[in-house]
Amino acid sequence: MTDPNSKNRGAAFVAGGSGGLGSAICRLLAREWQAVHFTYHSNRESAENLQKDIAAGSGVASYSAMDITDSSSIRKALDEGVSRYGTLGTVVFASGAHIEQPFVSQINTDQWQSVIEIELMGFTRLVQKVIPLFRRQDGGNLVSVVSFAAYHFPPGDALSAVPKAGIEVLCRAIAKEEGRYGIRANSVAPGIINTGLGGEFQKTLFTPEIWEGQRKRVPLKRFGEGDEIAEAVAFLASGRSSYITGQTIIVDGGMCL
Repeated sequence: MTDPNSKNRGAAFVAGGSGGLGSAICRLLAREWQAVHFTYHSNRESAENLQKDIAAGSGVASYSAMDITDSSSIRKALDEGVSRYGTLGTVVFASGAHIEQPFVSQINTDQWQSVIEIELMGFTRLVQKVIPLFRRQDGGNLVSVVSFAAYHFPPGDALSAVPKAGIEVLCRAIAKEEGRYGIRANSVAPGIINTGLGGEFQKTLFTPEIWEGQRKRVPLKRFGEGDEIAEAVAFLASGRSSYITGQTIIVDGGMCL
């Protein structure tokens, strides 16, 4: 049994850690792992502030710039994490595109290609670098942040949901094929969250009345918080879930029911 009070082995690597949801994940992982190495795409100031926040809480964090569409950039960020901490015990994919909410009939080919390139293909590029690393380490685990829309589809969410559904299936493939090497892969599927894009959409998309109607459809009668998604990610990333692989935890307040 894993001691719940002990640190997990090595550092956690978070792709997209400087974002709204990613930063909540980093803050929690910094308490459970020896260190967190996270990435940002363009907002270095946000990365610096997150590092300072983690340090203020007695955690250890570092960051790298990373372009998820560039394999060499991914390799460099991972190498920097390994160089600093030796072992990357978990890799979390919390990176994503800034996605609007058009209906399928309104989505053009360029929009599909852009989101798929950033999210689904971005994840495949990360996986290509992480699997050999985990094999050399005699194990490790992947956690991807996907979407509850694969289980309870809200109209207008296809551009976001379709690539994330592909990521979720790829995690199951990794779990099936790489388990022999001590590699696990799981997913967390958030519902409507008050952090990141979810929080932004509540301010800019639809009317307050529509959002209130959505809130009433959630059995728990509220939307989720970034920290609640981070808890699910931290569980799957840790030794507490050592016999769980190829699974998805849906964190949506029961909306899929």
